Amino acid sequence: MKKLFLLLLTALFLYGCGAGARESGFWQHDSMYKNWDHLKYSLYGYKSPTADTAKKSQEQGWWGIEIPYIPAE
Repeated sequence: MKKLFLLLLTALFLYGCGAGARESGFWQHDSMYKNWDHLKYSLYGYKSPTADTAKKSQEQGWWGIEIPYIPAE
């Protein structure tokens, strides 16, 4: 019975992870970074972002789908 429960729990966990990965858009492109500017920012520039990096990220679409903010009640 324990093995069946663990198997079911593992299957649900993997299903949830797959659904999250599908929604994220990660698998829709062949690299982790959008371009070289995005890679440089992720490696070196994230500690001190500038207005220029914010402008580049918007223009080049570095961050995927937007998640809307829903305030807690």
